[in-house]
Amino acid sequence: MGFGVTTMKDQISRLENEAKEELARADSFETIESFRVAYLGKKGKLTELFKQLGTVSAEEKKSVGAELNRLKQWLEEAVEKGKGNVPQANAFRETFDETLPGVQPPKGSIHILQQTIQEISAIFNRMGFEIVEGPEIETEFHNFTALNIPLDHPSRDAFDTFYTPQGQLLRSQTSTVQIRVMKDRKPPLRIIAPGRVYRPDTVDASHSFMFHQIEGLMVDGSVTFSDLKGVLHLFLRELFGAQTKIRFRPHFFPFTEPSVEVDIQWGKGWLEILGAGSVDPNVFQEVGYDKAVTKGFAFGLGVERIAMLCHGINDIRHFYENDLRFLRQF
Repeated sequence: MGFGVTTMKDQISRLENEAKEELARADSFETIESFRVAYLGKKGKLTELFKQLGTVSAEEKKSVGAELNRLKQWLEEAVEKGKGNVPQANAFRETFDETLPGVQPPKGSIHILQQTIQEISAIFNRMGFEIVEGPEIETEFHNFTALNIPLDHPSRDAFDTFYTPQGQLLRSQTSTVQIRVMKDRKPPLRIIAPGRVYRPDTVDASHSFMFHQIEGLMVDGSVTFSDLKGVLHLFLRELFGAQTKIRFRPHFFPFTEPSVEVDIQWGKGWLEILGAGSVDPNVFQEVGYDKAVTKGFAFGLGVERIAMLCHGINDIRHFYENDLRFLRQF
């Protein structure tokens, strides 16, 4: 049997009187919030009365519903008014100074190594070099065989890297990207390949088993060693200053012939900065180019070395320790 209109209105009236008495005793933000939950919450007293509305006859439902909505509106307004009058709310308003600047979260920045990569890439990009990337987990073909480094080659000891159980390895130079690009595309090519590389080095102030490298490649039928010298002169003077003195020393790399070490004058002496050379014809043969007519040059440099020189950093380990005191300087 449903509740009649008189019974429901009596309950509404009693609840309203009870609420007024309880609200009059509320003297803090916490007690008013408890009052709100007790009357207006999901399991509150007014909510329970709303649930009983379904038991009222259709003729009575309109007037009872209007009374319930009136009480709900009054309770909501009373709660808001009460929160504005309690001492805690007043104290907050008195101590809050809207003229003070807001609290701003700390700003992040690009890691110094990534900044250096972007700076170097931008210089070569202005010279028409395309930026390409490749996988860090590589095959022996891309990392050694195609680069004229067979299994029994003496120089392989310095490049032998970390192998996976499946026979793959972590690349020891980004020259692997050059091989992939040449396998997929035909000359002319003008690319640089930045990325992480891995070598079995003992970690100290100047060595790490993981570091960053940028290698470049230019391939065409008419590319000469003079073009290589011109590109590197322009790059190094753009990076270190127009008065930078540069020298080329004969060297050996298995994937270039002839090969050179490139030095810049640093202080009172000379400092090795990168390696370069004309691409060995055997490399062109491995990627399917006609080695009799294809010409090109390649070069490679260590990003950490450049960053250390440009910013006066004396320990390569600082780049990887995630010490914010160091990183926030850049």
